[in-house]
Amino acid sequence: MFLRHVIVFSFIALLAGCAGFGARESVEGHGNPAQWREHKQQLTALDGWQINGKIGIRAPKDSGSGTLFWLQRQDYYDIRLSGPLGRGAARLTGRPGKVSLEVANQGRFDAPNPEILLEEQLGWKLPVSNLAWWVRGLPAPDSKSKLNLDADSRLASLEQDGWQVEYTSYTQQNGFWLPEKIKLHGTDLDVTLVIKEWQPRKLGQ
Repeated sequence: MFLRHVIVFSFIALLAGCAGFGARESVEGHGNPAQWREHKQQLTALDGWQINGKIGIRAPKDSGSGTLFWLQRQDYYDIRLSGPLGRGAARLTGRPGKVSLEVANQGRFDAPNPEILLEEQLGWKLPVSNLAWWVRGLPAPDSKSKLNLDADSRLASLEQDGWQVEYTSYTQQNGFWLPEKIKLHGTDLDVTLVIKEWQPRKLGQ
């Protein structure tokens, strides 16, 4: 019986760890921590979506704006950028360990992770692996983060891995409160995402 209790407790602790609760987060602001945990748990279970919107890039050698399409199906993603982004249309597809980047008039490039590809081919130091969390209004679970909650117990801003992320508006879709406008400030790179259409889905159930 004791062993069974230990196993059950360990499983609960594992689930809590997967949800990202713990000492990695520093939470401030006007929100209710219990409501934040509930909101976070709901969004963590969201593992599929389709996004249509606009993206703005400000970098030393590349600045401009364009359209954004993002299809996410659990660990697979298909992110397409088009418009006057300085280098033409680009498409980033992949899953853990295998990523491809196609750039208009330049060809296709492969790498084990998206950060390497974007820096080598576009000159952008963008934490793509964190974006799958940030775009949902969540901190990435694998590194420390400093969170500031708004009055509705959602993220107003976060600091993580040398980036500052601001959430200026939210929209409700299919029962989920999701970011509508996100500003990312990094070293020599600013990114603004304006999401016109959210189609959230739970695929792993």
